Amino acid sequence: MLALLDHCAGPVLDLLDSLGWAVVDTPEANIHATSPDGRVYVGWLPEDPAAWKRDIVWHVRVQPADGAPWVQEFGPDTPSEAIAGFIASPGR
Repeated sequence: MLALLDHCAGPVLDLLDSLGWAVVDTPEANIHATSPDGRVYVGWLPEDPAAWKRDIVWHVRVQPADGAPWVQEFGPDTPSEAIAGFIASPGR
């Protein structure tokens, strides 16, 4: 039987916490996290009007050590478990 997927930020925040990321939440309930090396940013933006206009709630920005920066964004229907898997993948 498949478990119901969680559309809150919990699985991602648990992962980032376990990895030692700096996590800051705003009074508006948005969350901003930065990797220990400062090269990766993850934003959970459920209350950001600009993000909602673009139909996103997750924003991931990566600055590789030897390449151009890149961004990946995910909409409100993307399960947080999928975001956690994306962040945890060794290829990022």
